[in-house]
Amino acid sequence: MTTYSVAVIVGSLRKQSFSLRIAKALSTLAPASLKLNIVTLEGISFFNQDLEATPPADWLKLRETIQASDAVLFVTPEYNRAISGVLKNAIDVASRPYGKSSFLGKPAGIISSSPGPLGGVAAAMGLKQILPGISGPIMQQPEIYLNGIGDAFDENGAIIKESIRPVLQAYIDAFAAWVEKQKK
Repeated sequence: MTTYSVAVIVGSLRKQSFSLRIAKALSTLAPASLKLNIVTLEGISFFNQDLEATPPADWLKLRETIQASDAVLFVTPEYNRAISGVLKNAIDVASRPYGKSSFLGKPAGIISSSPGPLGGVAAAMGLKQILPGISGPIMQQPEIYLNGIGDAFDENGAIIKESIRPVLQAYIDAFAAWVEKQKK
C-alpha cells in the first residue's frame, strides 16, 4: 500500500485553536494510507514581492514542506466571513513565485469550522475561490463545515462531542480514497 504525505495547514495561530484541535484529531483518525504533517503558520513573515529575489528562510521552509507533500488539507476557521489573514498570507507565500506554486498539482481538501451555526462555510467558499490556478484539484464531496465546534474538545484536545467523530472519520476516509485516485 502506498502512503501519501499530507500537509495539513492550520489556519489559526491560537495555541488551542479549534482548527489545530481538528487537525490533531484527524491525525488520529487517518487511515494508514495517509501520513498527516500538521503545518502551523507561526512565524511566517508577511508576503512582500520585493523579497522574492532572496526569500526569507520561513518562506522557503513553508514552500519546501508543501512541495514535499503529496496532498494538502486546509483546516480553517472563519474570521469575518473569510479565511484568516495568516492563512491568506501563507497561501500567498507558498504560491509564489508566479508559475511555481508549491500547491500546484497537489490534491487539496478543505475543512472549515466555527463555534457558530454556519460552520465556517464562507471561509471554505473563499478558499474554493482562491485555490484554482495555484493548486491541484479540490475535493468537492463530501463537504465539511463544522458548526458549534466550541464544545467539541476537552482541555487536552480530545474529542468529547461524539457526534463530530463520525463526521471527521467519514471525511478523512473519503479524502484518502480521493487522494489515491488523484495520484494514480
